[in-house]
Amino acid sequence: MNANGEASEKEKPKKPSSDRVREHLANERTYLAWMRSGIAMMGFGVLIVRLRILRPPLAPQAPGNGWKLGLAFSLVGLLTVLLSGQHYLTVRRDIDEDTYEPADRWVILSSLAVILLGIGVVYYVFTVPLDSLNTVIVE
Repeated sequence: MNANGEASEKEKPKKPSSDRVREHLANERTYLAWMRSGIAMMGFGVLIVRLRILRPPLAPQAPGNGWKLGLAFSLVGLLTVLLSGQHYLTVRRDIDEDTYEPADRWVILSSLAVILLGIGVVYYVFTVPLDSLNTVIVE
């Protein structure tokens, strides 16, 4: 404090610049988008498993491999949620330190995961007998 009882420039809390605030808000929006994507993948995994379970009681078919695809979606969704939290904190620190560099590996890794899951869905849809799908929808 100076002689007038006012805080000196060094003692005043530093106000973040509007650019820095925008960067943090953009980081938070990205984090929330990743969270929504992860939750959607987990929900889709549960949906796939439930569609395989919801059969008429007299259906002679075995449960099949649909649960594996549902489990894969759920695990990738869970992994997405976990990694998005870690990525958010890393980007937050990098923004504060003014050392942020975009991470291409996460974009490539998540794209590959969604491509593989998409291939699994296409395979699953075209290998499930139509009779079993019709009985699920009718019931």
